Amino acid sequence: MRKDIEIPIAENVYVAAVNEWDENFLSKDWYVYLINNRLTPIEGIIIVSKGYKNDTKTSTLRRSLEWLDGESYQKIELITEELVAIENEFFVTFFADKKLYERRFIFEPYTIAEKNAAPLPILESEGILAK
Repeated sequence: MRKDIEIPIAENVYVAAVNEWDENFLSKDWYVYLINNRLTPIEGIIIVSKGYKNDTKTSTLRRSLEWLDGESYQKIELITEELVAIENEFFVTFFADKKLYERRFIFEPYTIAEKNAAPLPILESEGILAK
């Protein structure tokens, strides 16, 4: 039975970190976005995030989004300076085309840095795409 279950890997869906100005804290901070670069919407989205390095690990955060239109994005989390030094993982699952998709995105330690910023799909800014 298990061999009959197909869970395709999500394509054209990305997790990206963007360094932007925060009016509340009057500082530039890294924010993580979920980007849907598909033409069609995705729904029933679940994002599980955690950070780790050796004995250090963060709390596991879970969030859900009902819907994300095609060619759109949603801000999902703040990455503080302390978290840049550890591996940050985002596991994303969603439904589209009557199928369940999943993908694990990882920011390796110190990859979230201005020097690594590049143009991002959909967003009109630069940032870092998770692998």
